Amino acid sequence: MLEKISEWDEALFLWLNQHHSDFMDPIMYYSTRTFPWIPLYVFLIFLVWKAYGKQGGWVILGVLLSILFADQITSGLMKPFFERLRPCHEVLLNGMVHNYGNCGGKYGFASSHAANSFAIATSMYLGLSFKYPAVKWLFLWAIFFSYTRIYLGVHYPGDILVGAFVGLISGLAAFHIFRFIYNLIRMKSGINKIKTD
Repeated sequence: MLEKISEWDEALFLWLNQHHSDFMDPIMYYSTRTFPWIPLYVFLIFLVWKAYGKQGGWVILGVLLSILFADQITSGLMKPFFERLRPCHEVLLNGMVHNYGNCGGKYGFASSHAANSFAIATSMYLGLSFKYPAVKWLFLWAIFFSYTRIYLGVHYPGDILVGAFVGLISGLAAFHIFRFIYNLIRMKSGINKIKTD
């Protein structure tokens, strides 16, 4: 069964990866980097500040923790454990993969790009949707950001799907951990204030 899923994954990858153009190649390459998205991150920090004021630091810490979870699970645990070659490193696919730019590390399961982007989208959505419901568009950004990895030939769709799932779980976990800590500190501060009054 796993072998069949792997075959489907490879076939879908080849179909998606072969839809490329000289015009889109550099756009997709730079879209998969971090620095073009710095204005987006600054804008999100601004929204957090508008929604929470000084307490927004807790939300930012939650986002950072979600990225740490996502990155460590995918890069630190899954890639060395499963040792699934990236398509651009797969000898059997030589000549069939459109790889623009660097191939990256040897292993690709699961995608850290997908995990990190979905971790950001999830934790930001949980933290901001009460005031800015439209922030759900971050999931479209995460989908596009993840898709660039297939376009560039460095990840299979399965790598992306599992990475996205890891990111969702990481975002949920980090948000609830920091909400619990924040509420605990607030509760203890209130108790201390009552005792000293």
